[in-house]
Amino acid sequence: MVSKKITPARILIYTALCLWAATTIYPFIWVIQNSFKPKGLIRSDTFSLPMGDKFTLENYLTAFKRVDIGSAYINSLAISGIVTVVVVVLAGLAAYGLVRYHFRLRGFCQSMIVASMMFPVFSTIIPVFRMENSWHIVNTGSVWLTRLSVILPQIAGNLSFAIIILMGFIRSLPIDLEEAAYLEGYSVFRIFFRIIMPLAKPSFATVGIFTFLWSYNDLFTQMFFLRSKRFFTITRLLNEISSQAGTNYGLMVAAVVMVVIPVLVVYIFLQNYIIKGLTAGAVKS
Repeated sequence: MVSKKITPARILIYTALCLWAATTIYPFIWVIQNSFKPKGLIRSDTFSLPMGDKFTLENYLTAFKRVDIGSAYINSLAISGIVTVVVVVLAGLAAYGLVRYHFRLRGFCQSMIVASMMFPVFSTIIPVFRMENSWHIVNTGSVWLTRLSVILPQIAGNLSFAIIILMGFIRSLPIDLEEAAYLEGYSVFRIFFRIIMPLAKPSFATVGIFTFLWSYNDLFTQMFFLRSKRFFTITRLLNEISSQAGTNYGLMVAAVVMVVIPVLVVYIFLQNYIIKGLTAGAVKS
C-alpha cells in the first residue's frame, strides 16, 4: 500500500472537510439528544447531555399516544415501495429502448425527457389534482385509492431523472451479449431482465434508492392528496404534529428522529450502491 505524504495542503483540506462534516452532523445529534430531555429543558439547557434526571422517554411515549406512528410508517413504506418498483421498471425499459433502438422521433423523446425536468412539481400540481379528482381517486374512503393518488404523481415526477441516469449506464454496456442472446432466441423483455438489469445493477440500485428517498420525503404532494389522518404518511404526520404541538419542542424533535431513522437505515446499508451507481458509467469504455 502506497502511503500518502502529509502536506500542508492536505492538512488544510482535511481540516475543512472535518469542519464541514461537523456542521452537517451536529444538528442531527442535537435533535437526538434533545428528544430524550423533558420539554422544559430543551430551551433552558439545550446543549447538555440527557443524563440522570435529564433523561426521559416522555417525548416518544407522547408521540405514540397522540398519533398513530405505526399506520403512518405502513403508508409511507407502501407508497414509497410501489413508486420505487414502478419507476425502476418503467425507467429501465424506456432507457433501454431509447439507447438500443433507432426510431423516428427518438431525439425528440430524449429532448422532452430532459425538458420535463425543468418544470417543478409546483407548476403541475393543480392540473394533476383536478385530473385525479375527475377519476374519483382523491379524498375517498379507500386506502389504496388514496395511496394511488399520491403514487401516480410521484412516479411521473421521478421518471425523467431515472431514465437519464439509466440511459448513461446502459449506453456504456457492450452490445455483444445482447446480440448473442438475441441469436439464442431471447425476447426483448428477457434480454432486459436477464442481461441488462444484472449488468446495470449498481445504476438500478441508485435509481431505486433516490426514488425511495424522494418519495418518502415528498411532503408537498402528500399535503395535497392526504387529508384524512388515517392515510397520513410519516412526513405528513410530522407536519401535523409541528402545527398542533406549537411550542412542545420535545414532541417535535422526537417525531423528527422517527422520521429520519428509516432514511438513515436505507443510506447506511446501501451507500455502496449509491457510490457505484453514480460513478460506474463514467469509467466504462
